[in-house]
Amino acid sequence: MKRLATLAAAAALLMTAPAALARPGHHHHRAHGSGAQPDAVIQWNRIVLGILRTRGAQPATIHATRSLAIVHAAIYDSVDSVDHAGAPYLVRVRAPRGTSAEAAADAAAHDTLVALYPALAASIDQGEAALLAQVPPSARRDAGVRVGQQVARAVLAARAADGSATTPPMLAPGTTPGAYRPDPPAFAPAVFTQWPQVTPFVLRRGDQFRSDPPPALAGPEYAAALNEVQSLGRVDSTARTPDQTEVAKFWSAPIWNYWNEIAQTAALAHHGGLAQDAALFARLDLSFADGVIAFYDSKYTWLLWRPITAIRMADSDGNPATTADPAWTPLGATPADPSYPGAHSVISTEGAVILRAAFGDRFRFAVTSEVLPGVTRSFDRFSAAATEAGLSRIYAGVHTRLDHVAGRRLGREVAAYVLRHALGGR
Repeated sequence: MKRLATLAAAAALLMTAPAALARPGHHHHRAHGSGAQPDAVIQWNRIVLGILRTRGAQPATIHATRSLAIVHAAIYDSVDSVDHAGAPYLVRVRAPRGTSAEAAADAAAHDTLVALYPALAASIDQGEAALLAQVPPSARRDAGVRVGQQVARAVLAARAADGSATTPPMLAPGTTPGAYRPDPPAFAPAVFTQWPQVTPFVLRRGDQFRSDPPPALAGPEYAAALNEVQSLGRVDSTARTPDQTEVAKFWSAPIWNYWNEIAQTAALAHHGGLAQDAALFARLDLSFADGVIAFYDSKYTWLLWRPITAIRMADSDGNPATTADPAWTPLGATPADPSYPGAHSVISTEGAVILRAAFGDRFRFAVTSEVLPGVTRSFDRFSAAATEAGLSRIYAGVHTRLDHVAGRRLGREVAAYVLRHALGGR
């Protein structure tokens, strides 16, 4: 019953979001400028985020960034098939002169979402109908729909055997100092253990930019990082400032959601238009999807224990500069996967790199938290938001600075590769 209720909530979002965004009248191209409603890229991105935020809608063993990448790759290739503004991600299909790029984007998003979330097919159909209603019925619209459908089939076919559907293998708990094991209090088994073997979207291999091994447990770098999180990240820390506590809680929802929201804010402010927005979100979410494959490759290669385990068992790490605290508890909930590198730092760095390539680093914007109702944080640079999001996991007690530094490096490498090699380069 709970799953049915959450799917119903997603359906309600899909039915109401396009109507709420619509304005009276019909236009061949939905304008993207000051005072105009968002284009198809933004509207479908909002719908996808609504699905991802609906409990039970996303399959537990399929990472959400895969869906974002598939949808936005299909939207981009559909728009590119019409306007030839860049180079295709995967395929460019024939589009007759005058084909509606908006209708192509709508059909591509619709068909990929129905394939990814078949339980929501009826409401996704309604969402598409509401958006297509903003393009006048014509041969141009019909041609756009056909283009979007063809591209969606090609993108879905390319991902059909990518390894994402493999049953995640069980990970044996570590038994030696430093080795990852399920963490208290839930001791949940490790998640996404199959993800290192998923076929990347742009990278050549999941291990292409594998992180260097973490520093030795007995060394000073490890001790400094563990002592920092032991002080700042404990649930009742007196060293953590009130602002750091807010930061820790603010960024604790899925980090790719925040950066898709930040990208929406930037795209709307810069009025780039359909083709530019399609390229922006394709690069962003292809980067995120490959970043997740890459960080799981590193996580499950190095298998470093999480801070809660490291601190409680510090008397076994062979480092005289660390001190065990068997009762130590972090402020935040510890994710069920190894610590190194940090996911927030990977994704946030990627987001900043992609957005900086499109708009420059300087941009004033506010971010709304998914977990602290009504709380926003403001930034004047994409890089500042990325740094704060990464450090938030230290303040939450679930990562060390070692994870943060390695995550930033991995994020920079993946994003730079996507910028060079996807959609014809920058």
